[in-house]
Amino acid sequence: MATYRFHIIPVGRSAGRRATAAAAYRAGDRLRDERSGRLYNYSRRTDVVHSEIFLPSHLKGAADAWAENRERLWNVAEHIEKRSNSRVAREYQVSLPHELSITQQVALARALSRELAERYKVAVDLAVHLPRPGGDLRNFHAHLLTTTREVMPKGLGAKTGLDMRGSERHRRELPNSREEFHLLRERWATLTNEALREANVEARVDHRSLAAQGIDREPRPQFPWAALRMEQRGVRSEVAERIREGYRRRVAARLERAAQAAPSREGAERASGDASAQIKDSEEIRRQARAAWLQLRAQEADQRAERQHSGRELEGESRERESAAVTPGHDDDFGL
Repeated sequence: MATYRFHIIPVGRSAGRRATAAAAYRAGDRLRDERSGRLYNYSRRTDVVHSEIFLPSHLKGAADAWAENRERLWNVAEHIEKRSNSRVAREYQVSLPHELSITQQVALARALSRELAERYKVAVDLAVHLPRPGGDLRNFHAHLLTTTREVMPKGLGAKTGLDMRGSERHRRELPNSREEFHLLRERWATLTNEALREANVEARVDHRSLAAQGIDREPRPQFPWAALRMEQRGVRSEVAERIREGYRRRVAARLERAAQAAPSREGAERASGDASAQIKDSEEIRRQARAAWLQLRAQEADQRAERQHSGRELEGESRERESAAVTPGHDDDFGL
């Protein structure tokens, strides 16, 4: 089965993050942040194989499509948010099947980017990355950095998508945020499987949880890239160790639950067997009782028939005696 990954991560000021820095890093670009005056230069990256900005169809290709300029787009996104804890962007991280060619992977990532741009009327800044040197050679992936507001001809409008208020979603009769998230996960699985099918690859992905798939095991832990890089350099990573320790505890707890459930299952099976035996015994008792009852009824019927037959014989004898008394025969000794 191909690898499935679909994570949505907010880019917020409360975590000290900037949309301009995130965009420059993912696209391997050189951007200046106007609010701080800082220059973010990641133009030397060699693992970015494709980068592109997607806009809703009503803006794409227009002469005044200001959002097609990456530096301008993300500086506007930074300027429009006024609060210190504002969410300035939203990032979608997806795995691209290593079974596909680079061209096919880019086409798959572009398909998702177009759908997000149309669904939410946002700008989508796509960057497709190769596996990092020294890492997992199957780790082809894409970053889709999106605005949290609708893209308008002259700037950004209201919050949209997962960043829309719950009351507004309800007013528009849209799914709630949790339902929307599950719909997006399912849609990415569908797009991925369609791409695999078109490429004549048998592998498939499944967006459902392991429990929903009927797989009884603990999900494998995910490690931040920075933690893995530290360990590759021989530096101890507390974050990675905490993740591993949490994973070991969850596995141990799962094994303990399974061990505790085993006697219960055995007891349930024995109880089920005893119940089955009791049911069979009860059925046998009912069968025997019915047979005895039918036999008793047959005996009673025979007795009634015998009594009726005996009664008819006695009645005949009585009539004969009465007849003899009224009309004595010539051979009757009493006639002398």
